[in-house]
Amino acid sequence: MEARPRVLIADDQPSFRLAARALLEQRRYSVVGEANCAASAIEAVGRLAPDAVLLDVHLGDDDGFDVARTLTRASPDLAVLLVSAHDYRSQATLIEDSGARGFVLKSELVNVDLAEFWPSAAAGHRDA
Repeated sequence: MEARPRVLIADDQPSFRLAARALLEQRRYSVVGEANCAASAIEAVGRLAPDAVLLDVHLGDDDGFDVARTLTRASPDLAVLLVSAHDYRSQATLIEDSGARGFVLKSELVNVDLAEFWPSAAAGHRDA
């Protein structure tokens, strides 16, 4: 049986979490949890040990860059991909300093090859 990369979705918008879950599952990722704020994202990563996190830059009142920094300092191998409706692609230093693997506009997520940022089933990531 093929192991599927385990992903946590952290976004304050339930509609985006639902759409992201459908997209990720279609692409053979296993969505192991969802979070709607920094505290729940940090707790869920500690409890669920995902391979990757899809993390909103504007996580309610919380700063996704700070959350990414906290997560990747605690788990350097965690593959965090930042997303937002606002374009941060010109903020390469901010993205890199957060420890995230990259940034994608939410509107372009459907067109992105996630294997550029995250483990893929073919890459032989750790089993759950």
